[in-house]
Amino acid sequence: MNKRTFLYGAVILAAGGFVVKFIGAFFRIPLGNLIGAEGMGLYNAVYPIYSLLVVIATTGIPIAISRLVAENLADDDRGDANRVLKVAITLMLIIGIVFFAALFFGADYITSHIQDMSGAVYAMQTIAPALIFVPVMGVLRGYFQGMQNMKPTAVSQIVEQLCRVAAGLTLAYFLLSMGLEYAAAGATFGAAAGSVGGLAVLAVVYFKFRNREGLRRRREGVWQENDPRRRESTIEIMKKIAVIAVPITLGAAVIPIMSLTDLLIVTNRLAAAGFDSATVRTMYGQLTGFAQPITNLPKMLTQTIAISMVPTVVHAWKTKDMPFFSYNVTLGLRLSMIIGLPCAVGLMVLSEPVMLLLYPMQAADAAGAASTLFIFAIGAFFLSSIDALAGVLQGVGKQNIPFINILIGAACKFVITYVLTSIPAFNIRGAALGTAAAFAVAAILNYRAVRVYTGVRFEFSLTFLRPLVSALAMGGVAAAVFYPLRYAAHMGNAISTIAAILVAALVYIILLFATRAIEPQELKQLPKGEQLYRLYRRFRPARNVRPR
Repeated sequence: MNKRTFLYGAVILAAGGFVVKFIGAFFRIPLGNLIGAEGMGLYNAVYPIYSLLVVIATTGIPIAISRLVAENLADDDRGDANRVLKVAITLMLIIGIVFFAALFFGADYITSHIQDMSGAVYAMQTIAPALIFVPVMGVLRGYFQGMQNMKPTAVSQIVEQLCRVAAGLTLAYFLLSMGLEYAAAGATFGAAAGSVGGLAVLAVVYFKFRNREGLRRRREGVWQENDPRRRESTIEIMKKIAVIAVPITLGAAVIPIMSLTDLLIVTNRLAAAGFDSATVRTMYGQLTGFAQPITNLPKMLTQTIAISMVPTVVHAWKTKDMPFFSYNVTLGLRLSMIIGLPCAVGLMVLSEPVMLLLYPMQAADAAGAASTLFIFAIGAFFLSSIDALAGVLQGVGKQNIPFINILIGAACKFVITYVLTSIPAFNIRGAALGTAAAFAVAAILNYRAVRVYTGVRFEFSLTFLRPLVSALAMGGVAAAVFYPLRYAAHMGNAISTIAAILVAALVYIILLFATRAIEPQELKQLPKGEQLYRLYRRFRPARNVRPR
């Protein structure tokens, strides 16, 4: 465990996440153009239940593994760190098999009697095998994350996505002639193929690491059998895992439950508003298949912050290094703002152009989903801070708090969605407003809890004001570039949108340094940080760099 901030690992995970999203664009976008909104409705009907099971099986355990491994390494106890891994793999394999059987054999009942989406039965069955492999994959990722080694996670995610896209798109294309139900099933099978590929990578990395570690210990004459410390029993380890994992899992399960609520409530409330069944399916596809996935980009990035923060925060808290602890906590929230604010502002300013850029072959559905994307973008800002703040609370042993807070937010969403969706003027926008409200409530409550339980104080200007000013200016630049190009120069939507995004992103980066939302010295904490800092110094003399 090196005394370095979580930033190094977060950048590695973020880089891997960008690659994963880029590859994923070659899945959802062509898939949406291939099978349309109705086909995407069948495809997405599977994911609320599948995602809920994945969250139950994987979210809490890997974080618990990461935290326990970090604690053991802080005590220089690698033996118990390895025992934690073995116990967790056995537990997750059992859970995965049970969930696979429940989803595969219960698919017909779920799609026919619970969802009223009988056409999605094959899609649900083909995605079920992923539930065997994904939990074990999550355990191995948590093990390496606990050692502050994020590279295995990043590489396995990329391989997983490559396999998912290749298998899913190929099968969807060839099965389309048999009907949308089979094409959607082929697409969902990509998740199972991806999980096998990702697990294979992690297994190879783990066995290579274990062999290297064994050689090192033999050279140094270190033998676990000679360690005088008492080894924890399997039951003791399982209790520790459960205490950490259960509240984290329950908290993470709330968001898929919110999606499941949309599936069960939104369709019924739209029907109550007077929309026919075909229109309801199309609107639901616009909500879940077109608008909502785009707003997951900032969450993907801020999740890397939370994942990297946990072992660093645990190590600092356990060793009572409070200055280092406080610095990492404040840095985590500031980075969440730096990521979440431009994503939210950009999607609000360019909501319709972005939708038309991504789904040119489904222009009507894309345009119809633009207003929903605008609302989701507001929620994306709050969502970007939830994970980082929850990671702090989990690292200091307050894992119950984020669960309670997101549960309160979900209750607000239920009420708002139920009331507004049945009003024709709101329709699916009511569900988006409910989601945005849920994230806002949870983020505010998490922020308050971090201040109360850790005593950390956040500088308002550095954490919030400077990123906000930079993001708003970026949004103005995006609009100033897009609209003249699109309507005065009569360039196409794709060229105008891409140009606006690129120029706005460049301006935002410049503004972050101009407003000192990012300190130049923090560049040194990144991969290749010394080179980046020297490059910065070439453009800005040393006398203008404010020391920390």
